[in-house]
Amino acid sequence: MILIKNEINRYQKNFWNNCLFHPTDAIEDSWGKRILDRMSEDKSIDMVRIYTMFEDIVYIDGNGDIAYDFRLTDLRLDYMVEKGYKLLLAYGMMPECIAVNKNAKSCVSKNKTRYKGKLINTSIPVDYKIWEEICYTYTKHIIDRYGIEVVSEWRMQCMNEADDPAFFMSDVPIERVDIRLKEYCKLYTAFANGLQRASDKVHFGGPAAAFRVEFLSGFLDYVKENNIKTEFVSLHNYAGMEILKLRDGLQQFDVENWIRKQQSYIDVISEHGFSDSEIIVDEWGMISHGFFNIEECPPLIARETEVFSSYFVKLIYRILEKKWKMSRLMICLSGQHEMVTDFSGFRNFFTLNFFAKPIYNAFILGSKLHEGLLDAEADNENIFVIPTESNDGKYAVLMTYCSENFKENLPEITQEIMFDENINGKKVDVFCIDRQTTNPYRLYERMGIKEIGDDEIKLLKEEGQIKPISSFVYDENNKINLTLTANSVYLIEVK
Repeated sequence: MILIKNEINRYQKNFWNNCLFHPTDAIEDSWGKRILDRMSEDKSIDMVRIYTMFEDIVYIDGNGDIAYDFRLTDLRLDYMVEKGYKLLLAYGMMPECIAVNKNAKSCVSKNKTRYKGKLINTSIPVDYKIWEEICYTYTKHIIDRYGIEVVSEWRMQCMNEADDPAFFMSDVPIERVDIRLKEYCKLYTAFANGLQRASDKVHFGGPAAAFRVEFLSGFLDYVKENNIKTEFVSLHNYAGMEILKLRDGLQQFDVENWIRKQQSYIDVISEHGFSDSEIIVDEWGMISHGFFNIEECPPLIARETEVFSSYFVKLIYRILEKKWKMSRLMICLSGQHEMVTDFSGFRNFFTLNFFAKPIYNAFILGSKLHEGLLDAEADNENIFVIPTESNDGKYAVLMTYCSENFKENLPEITQEIMFDENINGKKVDVFCIDRQTTNPYRLYERMGIKEIGDDEIKLLKEEGQIKPISSFVYDENNKINLTLTANSVYLIEVK
C-alpha cells in the first residue's frame, strides 16, 4: 500500500521541466522547429538554454571596425519567444575576427565538424574590452527588441564549459586549469560589465562548469574577492560517469552517482558563502557524451527505454529530498542532429521518425505536478513517490519503482494507492510508462520489426502518445490499484 497524506509540508516550484536545445541553429530548420513546436504545445518545457552564437553575429566591416549582423539571432529568438519559452542564453562562442588564436578550433561532435559544417573558435579575445562591448551591444539589442519585462525573466551566462578545452582555450593543455580559470575570470568580468551597462534588470551568473570542482571553487573565490555580480551559480552534472566504464560494465546507471556529484558542488558553493544563491544545473544526463550512441556504447540503449524515464523521476525525488536551492534542472538534448536511425541511443526526446521516447513522456507527466508537496508512506524501499496538491485540492502523484541500478530483476508487485483525504466521487486518471506501455522501442523490439515503413511509423508514433491507461470515479468499487514492474513510472491525477 502507498498512503498519500493530505497536509502540505512545503511549496516547491517546478525546477525539472527545462532543457538545453542543441544545436542552437536548428531553431531555423524544420526538424528543430518540429521539436520546439511539440514541446511548446505539450507545455513540457518552460526554460530552454541556447547559445548566442556570436560567431554568426560579429564581423569586421570595410573600415576595420567591429560590426554586427543580428538577422540570424533575431530569427532564432523571435521563434523561441513566439513559442512562449523563457531563455537561458550562453554568451559565446568567440568570433574568429577578435580571437587571439584563429586556429584554436574545436568540433565537439561525433563528426569532424559541428552542425552545418561549422567549427567553434575557443580562443581568448584580443582585447577583453572588445568582448565587453559585444556583450553590451547584444544585450541592449535583445532588450530593445523584446522589452525588459521579457528579458528580465531570462538568465544569461558567460560561455559554456570554460573548464573544458573543447569549448575554451583548446590550445592549452587540459591539466592547466589555472590558466583557463585566470582567463575565464577576465572574460566573466567583461561579460558582467557589459550586461550591467545594458540594464540592471538582467539576471546573470556562471561559470557553466563542465565537471571540475576546482574551477568552480576558483571562480567563486574570484567573484567574491572582487565583488563581481553573480546572481546564480550554473554547472553541469552527468553523474561523474565515464562512457568506456559504462560500456565495459565497470559503471552502471545510478542516481546516487548524480547526487554525490551534485553534493560536491553544493559543498563548494556553501564553503564560499554562496548558499543563498540560485543554482542552475543547465546540463544534466545519466551520462555525458551526447555524440556517443549504441555503436560506441551499447548500454546507451537506456536512453530509448523506460530506464531513462524512471531515472528522471527518481532524480526529482532525491533532489526534493535533499532540499537543495535549485531553480532549474535542464536536460541536455545535444547530439540529436547526428541520428541516422530511430533507436540509436542519442540523448534526445524524439527518434528520427519523431516517435516520442519514454523520457519525453516522463517530462509531460512531471509537468502535471503541483507546487504543494505532501508526504507519502510506501512499504517498499524501491518505490519513490512524489505526491503533490494544488491550492484548489487537486492531487498529482508521480512515482517510480526501480532498483539501485535500474535492473529488470525486480519482482512484479501490486500496490493500492490510498489517500488520507476522502476522495470518493472524484475523477481519477492514471498514466503509465513501462515496458509494455507508452514505449515505442519496446514495441519495436517485441514485434521484431526489421524495416520501418509507413505502417510501422504510424504504429510507433501512436505508441509514443501519452494518455491515461484508466479513468474512473473513485468509490469503494473503483480503487487505485497499480501493477508495478521494474522501472515503471506512474502518474495519478485526482480532480
